[in-house]
Amino acid sequence: MTVGIIGLGLIGGSLGLDLQDRKIAKRVLGVDHNITHCEEALSLGLISEISTLEDIKSCDVILLAIPVDAIVKLLPSLKDISEKTTIIDLGSTKETIVNLTPKEIVKNFIAAHPLAGTEKFGPSAAFKGLFDNHTVVLCDIDRNSTFHKNRALEIFDKLKMNIFYMTASEHDRHAAFISHLPHAISYSLANTVMSQEDPKSILALAAGGFKDMSRVAKSSPKMWSDVFKQNKQNLISSINIFEKEMDKIKELIEHENWEALEIWMQKATTLHKII
Repeated sequence: MTVGIIGLGLIGGSLGLDLQDRKIAKRVLGVDHNITHCEEALSLGLISEISTLEDIKSCDVILLAIPVDAIVKLLPSLKDISEKTTIIDLGSTKETIVNLTPKEIVKNFIAAHPLAGTEKFGPSAAFKGLFDNHTVVLCDIDRNSTFHKNRALEIFDKLKMNIFYMTASEHDRHAAFISHLPHAISYSLANTVMSQEDPKSILALAAGGFKDMSRVAKSSPKMWSDVFKQNKQNLISSINIFEKEMDKIKELIEHENWEALEIWMQKATTLHKII
């Protein structure tokens, strides 16, 4: 089949590589608002052809690998696609996108979130096997036709992904804790250090812990500000809960309640028994 990818960064580019490498697609067309990204993607072999939106609309499958606000803005222009064209959205939020999908393409539109990625972005960040053994969440698939549902399942199976199902509302609530809140914390940690009088001296002490926690602060601010915007209420709720935990550890330290502090930290270590 012919696949069109809109957005040729880490996710879109890595999909292009695997679609070709695993013989999922015969042709992979690509389009990006940044012409330099298009040219780079072609030179790196992420796609087989640079295309246009109009040509992409005639593909068997259209993959939307662009920021979530851009997905919402693009959807009305896809209302005239063939009933046999499958659209797969790969955004990090789901409820707003699902609610604003034009009724003409609801049956075609697979709301998916592949939980794979790095802090890097752009075509040069793409690599084969990014999705192997990672989770993809499919949302509200009862709205989709069997044909498009099965096509999406076949693609994700060949990408070696573990498939889970949720409502869009459930997805966004859970994603606020396991994805969006960690990004907010990482950006906050980075800004906390950068606001000090001599951040370079502080960073000279940086070891594994700081580097691990601040790594995702390298992620695209444009992409993540859109995610925070679309999942505003869930993210605020998760931040409020996190702040309560920070208040708890602050209180334990202030009152030198070291035994209770150790118990509090011990509880946190049990997380890794379930992941």
